[in-house]
Amino acid sequence: GMQKLISQDKVVAVIGPNQSSAVIASGAINNGAKVVDITPMGTNPDVTVDPKTKQVKPYSFRTCFIDPFQGTVMASFASNELKVKRAAIYIDNTSDYAKGLAQFFKENFVKNGGQVVIEEAYLQKDTDFKSTLTKIKAAKPDFIYIPGYYQEVGLIVKQAREMGINVPMAGGDGWDSAKLPEIAGKAALENTFFSSLYSPDDTSDLNKDFVAEYKKAYNTNPDVFAALAYDSTLLVAKAIEDAGSADPAKIAEAMAKIKGFKGVSGEVTFNEEHNPIKSAVIIEHKDGKQTFKTKVNP
Repeated sequence: GMQKLISQDKVVAVIGPNQSSAVIASGAINNGAKVVDITPMGTNPDVTVDPKTKQVKPYSFRTCFIDPFQGTVMASFASNELKVKRAAIYIDNTSDYAKGLAQFFKENFVKNGGQVVIEEAYLQKDTDFKSTLTKIKAAKPDFIYIPGYYQEVGLIVKQAREMGINVPMAGGDGWDSAKLPEIAGKAALENTFFSSLYSPDDTSDLNKDFVAEYKKAYNTNPDVFAALAYDSTLLVAKAIEDAGSADPAKIAEAMAKIKGFKGVSGEVTFNEEHNPIKSAVIIEHKDGKQTFKTKVNP
């Protein structure tokens, strides 16, 4: 696909693919041909940095933040909005995603003056979490960070509430599923939060206009894929405009320098690794429904 776009269609920039593995595989092609590619949703760090040489890929960018950044965002939310001081971390030991979020959460939470009072782990497909939750309860945290996926998270939240653990709990976008309320139960999910890249309920004027236009066209709310693809397109347009040229090398240079760009999913400033330093949204469960709580700036 990438080969055809570059050699036959002679494009000056490419938006996509969304899957990290596909972006990494096609990265050699667009970088070899010196054509910018921006992925809306490829969150793996290797998308923009070669894991072997540790060199930044000059023509690869992304619109989403890398996974672990969600940990940083949730630590800020826990410290500044929830005002909690004692956190427990409960991770899925089979998942690099969960480990990355936990590491960034811990670093930032401690930097904010918080204390991590206990760290525990579970494995994917576990169903009984009571013995570990007993240890967590004994450590008296006022917040529990569970950066796993909704299948286990639902059971953990349910069992924690049954055991009288009523502190706020939170995680990353691995929580984002309509099945979570079915597994955990609506009542158990009260006072739980997760970080995400985008919410259609974000109150910025730019986003309100985007949602209205999108609804008119497709009769439904935009999801995270729609919002990030839209922002990716705007970023390419901005880079071409800033470069004053459709020369791919100049587009790449201009893209790397973008700061404070306002998109529907928040502000974007690229760091030296071509990852956006950007705001994230915090979603709260209310009566089993996902509701927009706030936007957290890095």
